[in-house]
Amino acid sequence: MGLVIIFAAITILAAIGAFRSLKEKNFLAAFWGTAAFFVFGWFVVMTAIYHGIPTGTH
Repeated sequence: MGLVIIFAAITILAAIGAFRSLKEKNFLAAFWGTAAFFVFGWFVVMTAIYHGIPTGTH
């Protein structure tokens, strides 16, 4: 479940990067940032739905 936490952090950073690159009118970086946001975000959401939110304990 630690991988899900790392992917959630990547999702947040991808959203921030996509927004910043849109402000700078760097559309290629905005595309890849948005694509990473949706791919990693989808993985995090589906894992949370099917396996629950990681609690940090066994």
